[in-house]
Amino acid sequence: MSKNQYSGSRVTRPGATSRRKREHVNIVLNRDVSFRSKAAGFEQWEFEHNALPELNFAEIDTQTTFLGKPISLPIMVSCMTGGYGRGKVINRLLAEVCEDLQIGMGVGSQRQALEDSSYHETFAVVRDVAPTIPIAGNIGAAEVAGLRDVSPVQRLVDMIRADGFAVHLNPLQELLQPEGNPNFRGVLTGIEFLVKNLSVPVIVKEIGAGISSAVARRLLDVGVRVIDVAGAGGTSWAGVEMIRGNHESMQEDFWDWGIPTGEAIRQVCSLKSRHPDLIVIASGGISSGIHIAKSVALGADLAATARPVVQALHKGGKRKVHQLFVRWLKELKCVMFLVGARTIPHLQQTPLHRAS
Repeated sequence: MSKNQYSGSRVTRPGATSRRKREHVNIVLNRDVSFRSKAAGFEQWEFEHNALPELNFAEIDTQTTFLGKPISLPIMVSCMTGGYGRGKVINRLLAEVCEDLQIGMGVGSQRQALEDSSYHETFAVVRDVAPTIPIAGNIGAAEVAGLRDVSPVQRLVDMIRADGFAVHLNPLQELLQPEGNPNFRGVLTGIEFLVKNLSVPVIVKEIGAGISSAVARRLLDVGVRVIDVAGAGGTSWAGVEMIRGNHESMQEDFWDWGIPTGEAIRQVCSLKSRHPDLIVIASGGISSGIHIAKSVALGADLAATARPVVQALHKGGKRKVHQLFVRWLKELKCVMFLVGARTIPHLQQTPLHRAS
């Protein structure tokens, strides 16, 4: 497949993308790539305790829907990996857990699958083992700029029988990545092209630097209705690329760059009054059921997580991942009981207060 079918701005050596994907996972597992002086911002918000919830704990219902399919709680495994050998094992195991728990999942960037067919099965395996859950495909903004033919991206959708397709905005990562492509002119036009021509809804997400209300408005103007704010406070992908490129000396300036997740949620969800069909995903530092609850109370429809999940998988396989989500589910239900919110829509209407 010629690069000109999907992007006119990047030439990649065979195997380079697969190697980078492998390096990303290894760094996330073996190095501390958390934000260092900036938190996701959930600590700034508190629920008001409801001493008279008027419901039984057993009545709490965490079910909701995403991409037209039911999920058991408002969480998904965020776009993570695929496109190299070990990616198949990781994606298969994670997809099996997601199917068992009935939560959504996104695959990592499928750019490698545009370049050659060597690792298509590392993405396709997700749908093979998870036939009923909502699954999202994924490609980078640089591959969308200059897009004139929807068929290559549609093939990525078909490869995993996706229910939605994410375009990740990562200008900071591309800027710092040793082999990055910081050519972003035409990305919005490319997103609009996909919205109009792709067979599934388009999700637009950041990867750890956040989406502002101003950017969200531009996305809404071209028809995007699912936005993952992916704010600062979790994994610093700037930090990951600095480690890869041996440029950690830049950390003071760019390691902690971005809009904190809580603030990004607040900004993007403020647009729901004019766009009630907007679906907001909260990601970036989600590491507990309380974080999920606060995300929903701030207006998000669901949350997403990546690094805690792959770390749990690395430490203890599917069992650890399953335990992680069961713990988060219990924490979420405890919050809902203590604020008197029986359902996710009720939780979404529960006020938060600035912590004193």
